[in-house]
Amino acid sequence: MKKRKWLLFLGLLSLISMMFLGNLQKVHANEKDPGGATGFTYKVSFPDNQIEENIGFYKLKMAPNDHQVIKIALSNPGKEKLTVDVSLNGAKTNQNGVIEYGDSSIENDASLKFDFKEIVTGPKTVELNPGETKDLELTIQMPETTYEGTIAGGIQLMRANQGAEADQKGGSQIINQYAYVIGLLLQENDQLPSPNLALNSVKANQDNARNAIFVNFSNVEAAYLNDMTVEVQVTEKNKENILYERKQTAMRMAPNTFINFPVSMNGEKMVAGKYKAKILVTSGNEKWAWDKEFTIDQKEADKFNERDVGLVQEKGINWQLIALIAGGLLVGIALIFIVLVMMRKRKMAKNSNTPSKKRQNGKKLPNKSKNKRKDR
Repeated sequence: MKKRKWLLFLGLLSLISMMFLGNLQKVHANEKDPGGATGFTYKVSFPDNQIEENIGFYKLKMAPNDHQVIKIALSNPGKEKLTVDVSLNGAKTNQNGVIEYGDSSIENDASLKFDFKEIVTGPKTVELNPGETKDLELTIQMPETTYEGTIAGGIQLMRANQGAEADQKGGSQIINQYAYVIGLLLQENDQLPSPNLALNSVKANQDNARNAIFVNFSNVEAAYLNDMTVEVQVTEKNKENILYERKQTAMRMAPNTFINFPVSMNGEKMVAGKYKAKILVTSGNEKWAWDKEFTIDQKEADKFNERDVGLVQEKGINWQLIALIAGGLLVGIALIFIVLVMMRKRKMAKNSNTPSKKRQNGKKLPNKSKNKRKDR
């Protein structure tokens, strides 16, 4: 009993020691990287023409042809020199209805009149010595003509060479990169236009290497569209049976951007033919509805079916070949069983036709034990 109590005491003591050591490691980690995951900190200085306060991003009211410089203080609290990469990006809308202000591969919409990258300019990098604070200066040059609406974009700040250490180690690794993104909205007046949508196309493609139908439409006005709901139903042309459908709520669109909205084909094989998409987009009291016919040709269907990872995996399991192999094995086992049975019957028949070993040539064999001479 005393031994069990002593072991329990040692276990509790070890647990407390592990917790204490864990806290010490966290403190050391924070002391080593006081700038957090990015390695640096920033502070925004809002100018007098900031429209709203306490929103965490720039929302500036500017006149046509205005020129202004804004400043963001960058600080390096660490003990090593670092470089901050600066990226200026126009706001985009991704396929999930989320607005991206950071670096993106999404192209500009055709309705965009003024590119954010041409209006806001600045250095691509800022170098910070240990303990140094330096201002990042960005220049805003508004268009000469009057602009109705919002020009939206973002300022992305990211420590350079975040994946360099992992690259030196080699091998397959997951590299997490961290960045700050600060929104920057520019407008000339308080009266903003109402958002308006226009349908661009409906066509077959793939989403994450799986067959899908993409509905592409644009917010052609320089205004945000909030609380958007998209509903899509896909049928064969001139038929009512719904083949594929999707509904998503709580979506947003940035000014003068498009969204490429995917409707999954649920792992099914793409079939060439004529189809129709019924599309409904709502936001508050606003509503946009389209019926769009589209065609999938055989070349498209074959191309996407070859690339669909779900179909490729299913195709990789050749059930017909497996059935043939299983059937062949069963036939082989059956043949072996029949051969063994026949061999056994033949052996039994042979044994039944063999004469007794006690007779030879019709004469009784002498009993050697009885004729054996007994020596005295």
